[in-house]
Amino acid sequence: MANDKNNFQLVANGILAENPIFKLALSMCPAVGISTTVMNGFMLGVAVLFVQVFSSVTISVFKDYIHPRIRIPTYTLTIATWVTVIDLSLAAALPEAYAKMGIFVKIIVAFAIITMRLEMFACKEKVSSSFWDGLGMGLGFLVGMVVIGFVRELLGSGAILGYDVLGFKPLLFFILPSAGFFVVGLMMAFFNYIEDRYKRSKGQK
Repeated sequence: MANDKNNFQLVANGILAENPIFKLALSMCPAVGISTTVMNGFMLGVAVLFVQVFSSVTISVFKDYIHPRIRIPTYTLTIATWVTVIDLSLAAALPEAYAKMGIFVKIIVAFAIITMRLEMFACKEKVSSSFWDGLGMGLGFLVGMVVIGFVRELLGSGAILGYDVLGFKPLLFFILPSAGFFVVGLMMAFFNYIEDRYKRSKGQK
């Protein structure tokens, strides 16, 4: 596989064209389960960003030494190693925020988006490209989590980052797990609409 994108395009691809949540619909469990506030979404997004970048770089460095038959176990072990690092770091540095995220940090090891990028990109590309690809996909997940958290916290609690901005709770439904699917669906529709308009404008030019 020959990557023909520059660093900026790799990052933009992860945030927009192949956004893990809104375009690829991967790792939906945390998107609907923990993204009830901006802070929760941000913290888990940062954790995934860290794991995605360092896992991609690690696999890219050692790709020539990984036997094809054990590549998936190798990916899992690599992801688990970096999940352990961020898990212990968050527990030590931000115990209150870590307590709210609970098991979701630990199950990052099973997030499909990370394993997919290792298989599709990092194991075939050079280290620098893998870094930027991992950064883009991680930022895409982070952006998605923050956006979902913003909508759900504002509409469900009438607050942003814990500060009351509306003075009342508009729709408590949005802090329920089922509302996560609803918000994600709306954001997917929005992303598809923007992409469609963009493609049409380029076609007209």
